Amino acid sequence: MNFIQVCSTEELPNDSQKVVNMGKRKIALFHYNNKISAIANACLHKAGPLGLGAVSYKYDGMYVTCPWHGWQYNVTTGRHCLNARIEHTTFPVKLEEDGVFVELP
Repeated sequence: MNFIQVCSTEELPNDSQKVVNMGKRKIALFHYNNKISAIANACLHKAGPLGLGAVSYKYDGMYVTCPWHGWQYNVTTGRHCLNARIEHTTFPVKLEEDGVFVELP
């Protein structure tokens, strides 16, 4: 497993989100309801910055809305709100005392 520390726990308090760089990738981190998740930052529609989108409870969980054109993704599963065949890349996350770690393939 290739877990890499992306930020400290203080940098991602509950009810917040953050974009981090992991090499050539940008990852959107979400910390809502005391659960941290990570998805690729670029929206599948037109590559809008998901990490800058509004997050709220909708449908069956927490969803981020792309600030460019309104596409919505579940922050945990990466699934689009209306089309289950559209699924964004997600990354395993591990929370430890000294920080937040994300696994890259």
